[in-house]
Amino acid sequence: MKRDKLLASTTATILQILPSLETGGVERGTVDIAEAIVNSGGRAIVVSSGGSMVSDIERVGGEHITLPVNSKNPIRMFINSRAISSLVLEKGVDIIHARSRAPAWSAFLAARHTNRKFVTTFHGTYNENNSLKSYYNSVMARGDTVIAISEFIAGHIRRNYGVPKNILRVIHRGVDLGRFSLTNISENRVEALARKWRLPDGVPVIMLPGRLTRWKGQEVFIRAIKKTGLNNLKCLIVGSEQGRHRYKASLEKLIEQTDLSDVIHLIDHCDDMPAAYMLADIVVSASIEPEAFGRVVVEAQALGRLVVATDHGATQETIENGSTGWLIKPNDENAMAEMLKTLLSCTREERQKISTLAIQNVNNNFSKEEMCEKTIKLYKSMVSN
Repeated sequence: MKRDKLLASTTATILQILPSLETGGVERGTVDIAEAIVNSGGRAIVVSSGGSMVSDIERVGGEHITLPVNSKNPIRMFINSRAISSLVLEKGVDIIHARSRAPAWSAFLAARHTNRKFVTTFHGTYNENNSLKSYYNSVMARGDTVIAISEFIAGHIRRNYGVPKNILRVIHRGVDLGRFSLTNISENRVEALARKWRLPDGVPVIMLPGRLTRWKGQEVFIRAIKKTGLNNLKCLIVGSEQGRHRYKASLEKLIEQTDLSDVIHLIDHCDDMPAAYMLADIVVSASIEPEAFGRVVVEAQALGRLVVATDHGATQETIENGSTGWLIKPNDENAMAEMLKTLLSCTREERQKISTLAIQNVNNNFSKEEMCEKTIKLYKSMVSN
């Protein structure tokens, strides 16, 4: 982390607010920014309903305050706004940074009540089935500054909410290059996972990471593996079901129906994804809906893996097609099968060239340090103004 004391002259206090602190990309980004605030001389406060990552906030020097901000009940959201207003005045908060809609409404009201700067981060596209839903979503466009995590999301914000360019900022998510580094992953960690998952030596491994949900494209992936006609490989679907028991059962049934029980294995949540990626010859992102950013694609490139992703959303920004990875038509099992067969036949020299370019791409454009530096500079400019 760059410790350039960007906030030292203002001793700014930044309050980030999100529904909970369980595992996820939004939560990880919140921890990263809290650490950057502290390292830059500021004070980091995070408000959420709690979760397993509260200890991470405290570990990096931040302060966590528990409020029921995960509630979508309008009365509770209003009550939360009063509690946040009191908190802002008590703690001397300079900027309120909201990362999700329900807590954003409470934070927006508190910011207006206390005359504080209000920042939002758009982490994805939101369904707009009716005018009420559209109004509910609109709070994420009401920031004094609105951060988009990709150009794809920035375009969505401009089209749907009319946010002017002078308010909108694109700050891509960032990968921890210390954690996702070839030199920092021991062979013991990789071998331990290989034993745990019973992976034989010398067999190609194709991995699809991501929580078990239909839009992540696990069904397309399973059918694509069947279409390759290859059996001498291992395919790992790595991710938590997060309560989607019926969907997991449907995947298990599909694997059985396609006679791939010896080839495809469903792996639950993995706590050591850097080591997991190192087991893979190819990493796949099969999302049938556009990714707002697509952390898997960037993490895999950071470790020099061959990456295949669907050609929509932010993956068009994070992959240089044909150079650092490959983009294929979404929801197309035939295209995926053909691409996987092509990549499995790559020579060692071809793999090394791609690996080098992929690592450079992430180091130059999608590091955690870059994300944090841009966010801290934004905070500083808002406090100064």
